[in-house]
Amino acid sequence: MSNQHGWGQEYLGKGLAFPLQMNARGELALAGGARDIEQSLRIILGTRPGERVMRPAFGCRVHDLLFEPLNAATKSLMQQYVMEAVTMWEPRVELLAVDVYVDQEMAGALLIEIHYHIKETHDERSIVYPFFLLGEEEW
Repeated sequence: MSNQHGWGQEYLGKGLAFPLQMNARGELALAGGARDIEQSLRIILGTRPGERVMRPAFGCRVHDLLFEPLNAATKSLMQQYVMEAVTMWEPRVELLAVDVYVDQEMAGALLIEIHYHIKETHDERSIVYPFFLLGEEEW
């Protein structure tokens, strides 16, 4: 698929597939294009700041809310933390919206839905990231 510049998906780059896996030739598998961006977003959300030794600021502060109650204030902070992290660490996307929903099927589970478009291709996408709180439910 090529965009208006004719660069195609190659411009979006490639990175190691996550989770790490081997390809058919016995090499580390790579992810490219939109798949690489989605994996990058999941890595950002799944990493606590301070967790990476050589990159201590990398990650998302959403993990600071683990023991907070399920209320509107926590939801607002989750949205803010996700927006800050995605804006900071994934320059290939423009964030359109972040929504947080209570998972009706699992106690303490929240679903963080991130709507974005890939800047270079203008391809709109979204991912849903599950997050679990251990606080009391108030919603």
